[in-house]
Amino acid sequence: MDKKRIIVNGAAGRMGKTICHMVINEKEYELVGSVDVINTGQNIFKFLGIDSKKELYINDDIVEEIQHKDADLVIDFTNPEVVMENIKKVLKTKTNMVVGTTGFDQEFLKVVEDFAKKYETSIMIAPNFALGAVMMMEFSKKAAKFFNQAEIVELHHDGKMDAPSGTAVKTAEMISENRDKPEAKASRKFIENLAGARGAEFDDIHIHSVRLQGLVAHQEVIFGGEGQTLKIRHDSIDRESFMPGIKLAVNNIDKMDGLVYGLEKIMDI
Repeated sequence: MDKKRIIVNGAAGRMGKTICHMVINEKEYELVGSVDVINTGQNIFKFLGIDSKKELYINDDIVEEIQHKDADLVIDFTNPEVVMENIKKVLKTKTNMVVGTTGFDQEFLKVVEDFAKKYETSIMIAPNFALGAVMMMEFSKKAAKFFNQAEIVELHHDGKMDAPSGTAVKTAEMISENRDKPEAKASRKFIENLAGARGAEFDDIHIHSVRLQGLVAHQEVIFGGEGQTLKIRHDSIDRESFMPGIKLAVNNIDKMDGLVYGLEKIMDI
């Protein structure tokens, strides 16, 4: 069986480095390219602290890397400011993608879906690749049938650019789709002494974002009912937590057709 030839875009970032290590260590994968706008020209193996005779240099041109390395797949963990441009460039080369960069809305996803159809490619986008986080979202969706009030607190490292997180927005969407609307808005009577104290709002679900050093990725969904609360929480304490989900996406990308949004679509849950 031929190895899957993979390029990591955003290879010099915190997630990118972890993904590169995972790809290098998987027998069925081969890291054939690394792309980033920082540390360009460095040997990725040396950059990762891996003692290897191989030489693979960080490039800042994703299209050039694809064309020269005959890649099967690009894994993109860059940032919301450049991810759409990355997706367009990669799909135009008819190369499949797994994307973990967040900050997507429905309009954004429609553009990606149209691009995937036009260039006959497959692309998996997930707001969270931690299997436990996907379960947290699914459990929250189930709980929404029985609790019509919910708030979300998401906590991430201080380098995360977008707020609220894609996971929080996706969770709010899933809750909203599966619950009876409250007879009256839960937030109808309050005074914000400081603007933003109640957080962002999605269909009467308040979302609170925390950004601090020492955090990785965490989310708690709090449901309120008569005389009771229910809390569903997931914690990623290390970026290794995302690797099983990324491998699941990589291993299934050839079976997908066009855009698939959400890891739950390929999990048997």
